[in-house]
Amino acid sequence: MVAPGSVTSRLGSVFPFLLVLVDLQYEGAECGVNADVEKHLELGKKLLAAGQLADALSQFHAAVDGDPDNYIAYYRRATVFLAMGKSKAALPDLTKVIQLKMDFTAARLQRGHLLLKQGKLDEAEDDFKKVVCVWDAELRELRAECFIKEGEPRKAISDLKAASKLKNDNTEAFYKISTLYYQLGDHELSLSEVRECLKLDQDHKRCFAHYKQVKKLNKLIESAEELIRDGRYTDATSKYESVMKTEPSIAEYTIRSKERICHCFSKDEKPVEAIRVCSEVLQMEPDNVNALKDRAEAYLIEEMYDEAIQDYETAQEHNENDQQIREGLEKAQRLLKQSQKRDYYKILGVKRNAKKQEIIKAYRKLALQWHPDNFQNEEEKKKAEKKFIDIAAAKEVLSDPEMRKKFDDGEDPLDAESQQGGGGNPFHRSWNSWQGFNPFSSGGPFRFKFHFN
Repeated sequence: MVAPGSVTSRLGSVFPFLLVLVDLQYEGAECGVNADVEKHLELGKKLLAAGQLADALSQFHAAVDGDPDNYIAYYRRATVFLAMGKSKAALPDLTKVIQLKMDFTAARLQRGHLLLKQGKLDEAEDDFKKVVCVWDAELRELRAECFIKEGEPRKAISDLKAASKLKNDNTEAFYKISTLYYQLGDHELSLSEVRECLKLDQDHKRCFAHYKQVKKLNKLIESAEELIRDGRYTDATSKYESVMKTEPSIAEYTIRSKERICHCFSKDEKPVEAIRVCSEVLQMEPDNVNALKDRAEAYLIEEMYDEAIQDYETAQEHNENDQQIREGLEKAQRLLKQSQKRDYYKILGVKRNAKKQEIIKAYRKLALQWHPDNFQNEEEKKKAEKKFIDIAAAKEVLSDPEMRKKFDDGEDPLDAESQQGGGGNPFHRSWNSWQGFNPFSSGGPFRFKFHFN
């Protein structure tokens, strides 16, 4: 007979809850099962639910034969044996389950009950002790401390969450969970957990001090993200700089802040700054896909196509299904090919992010400089005619939003080869057809006559 104060006696108070665990563990364990075995397991489960025990047993036999290392197959077969009253047949299967998965509480609990019925008290008590430990808050907290020292914060959080439910008013557990999330850079979950601590004790000094810090940081980050959504990148950058000042001791917040500042600079078409900050992020996290994408976009603005291609390819290695990466890589490859031909931005001497007014200004200056009427020597005049035609073509493309977008995407709208079904290049014509236009017009080149004295 089991003594009243023994482990098996104490187990009775938590047994109903353990039965819930059995179902949860049982349902959540089916990972990595091959298709045939999975069919046998699913069909056997349905037959068991319908009370067709013999048929269910046949399915589980087939599942065990199909995968001898599948602990779920053994566990379900043991369940059928128990339902049929064949406890001796169930015991080896339960032992096999525990050998394959030592933390399978449901199997250990059932084996303990079978051993108890057989009078094997020491063996039964050993199983029950291991089950009861799962519900011991103090042991959970001790193991959490071990995980923290071993650098396993997420495992520590798991134990502390269990301890917070097993012990009433466990403010210490909530405080530790919050600080661990905070150190991991998850400010939102940290804020949620510290609030639970303050619900239990609003005067808890450490929780309140931590709450103020997390709330301040959380507010800054939320504000910065809202500014990014609104396209206010300069203001968002300022907010993330404040985040780094608010929490300078935890590297995770510095990295994430710089990652977002890198994004802001890239979207705000500040390529030099974007490349600098993105590179800082990538020194700390070489595989940071977001920083690689943003730096690649900045490289495109700077016409550093080889570098952009390299960043997109590296990003693609880590996220091959990202459509943005795929499209960016294709664009960079087109622009590289295009740069080896005629580059309208270089012709006018403007950056790729130049405003229309800058383009018109550059065009007017160059049109006056290279107008063929300024040259008397025949060779110089021919050179000027070619240069002037290129200048006019560049102005025509870059001052038209639709044509400029095509060119920015790597397609020359005036190149017959890049136009599907297109005709010839309207700018590939003689100088005569260009005479007499006004380079100071903001429209097309055929509106007014312009003569040099």
